[in-house]
Amino acid sequence: MDLIASLQCSDQPGIVHAMTSAVLACGGNIIENQQFTDPTTNQFVMRTRFEASQGLEGARKSLNDGLSKFNPLLHIRPTAQKPRALVMVTTESHCLRDLLYLEELGELNIEIPLVVSNREDLRNLVESHGVKFLFLPVTAETKASQEAEILKQIEELKIDFVVLARYMQILSTDFCNTMPGRIINIHHSFLPGFKGAKPYHQAHERGVKIIGASAHFVTSDLDEGPIIEQDVAHVTHNASAEELIAIGRDIERRVLAKAVKLYADDKIFIVGKRTVVFS
Repeated sequence: MDLIASLQCSDQPGIVHAMTSAVLACGGNIIENQQFTDPTTNQFVMRTRFEASQGLEGARKSLNDGLSKFNPLLHIRPTAQKPRALVMVTTESHCLRDLLYLEELGELNIEIPLVVSNREDLRNLVESHGVKFLFLPVTAETKASQEAEILKQIEELKIDFVVLARYMQILSTDFCNTMPGRIINIHHSFLPGFKGAKPYHQAHERGVKIIGASAHFVTSDLDEGPIIEQDVAHVTHNASAEELIAIGRDIERRVLAKAVKLYADDKIFIVGKRTVVFS
């Protein structure tokens, strides 16, 4: 069985040796291994892909027994097991289209069982891909009950993570705290610049020469979560705000898709306010 083990703990001697010994003990053979120690936090992270003749339970027991003395956060899953994503949208379709297309091609190792939206605009697009669409309009009065319904869907559908594909609502602190490190947002600017609403208009007013997009984890602080992936495009003074928006759409879809792929492949570790992202 082909497995991926993700480990995070305080750096200390013997972790790599313990991992390799535990893999060997379950009849395993390491295929890939990447590791990093963050000098600021002294956090050690490691991603190990290996084959194990004893299967998932045998590998899980062997790694838990062999690594428990390090007090690690340890996650093991079969590579064939696709993480399940709930996607949330409003009216913009470009990021959603790309995710659905790449999933169908098999280039994103995810399943999308449900798309939630506070608007009806994208229902036909979603349902044409054979995905369930759930319309949950949000007002100040309904926000709490609608978020409770989303959490119910997450539990029932065994959702692993949430993707905000241009979902233009701010999630509550309670919702964010329910899923730390499991909500990915695409922000249409090169963070930490131009946070909040209408970042392309802000960029146009300032006469920037590059625009960008940032995929980041969602926290209760707006657009402040650890950054996963970013990209930029050069622009000139000739570009109007509308042209910046058009250029930005292409950046946004690429950046979000890459962030989702990295998450689905267990290549992202949150270390303090930053991320460690293995290639």
